[in-house]
Amino acid sequence: MDRNELIESARQGNSLATEQLLIDWQPALKKMAFKQCNSNDVDDAVQESLSIIWRRIGTLKTVEAFPGWLMVIVRRECAKLMKSTQNLDEFSEDYNDLFSYYENTDLRLDLISAIHSLPEKYRTVILLRDLEEMSIGEIADKLLITRMAAKSRIHRGRMMIQEYMNK
Repeated sequence: MDRNELIESARQGNSLATEQLLIDWQPALKKMAFKQCNSNDVDDAVQESLSIIWRRIGTLKTVEAFPGWLMVIVRRECAKLMKSTQNLDEFSEDYNDLFSYYENTDLRLDLISAIHSLPEKYRTVILLRDLEEMSIGEIADKLLITRMAAKSRIHRGRMMIQEYMNK
């Protein structure tokens, strides 16, 4: 089956064709995301884009529109991710305030370093939860992720901080 036949079959509701289409186009989606997103957001943008394509392939008007449609999806996902983390840099200045109740300066600096060492998606949820005191639902809404994803990121982020502190 050639590319156009695969796209048409997926468009018509063939789940095997859709699955194969997603496998075939995932590297191209990743390249598009690298051009559109922050490097930390690439994997999330690709995953979300694949999910959207899976759900909405039937709405594609023509086979020829497929590559452009993919680009629009990836661009939107990257924009969502960028928007959700846009104002989080201001938290960096608040780290010292967050840990000012620790009298031990070394411990305070270690905690700040541990947070800085986190990948952005984990640092973001930790700061929103612990600095901004947002609820899980508020974090999920702000970052455009599910509640389960927010909980998972908080847990993983805290585990990474614990590992960092135990070194």
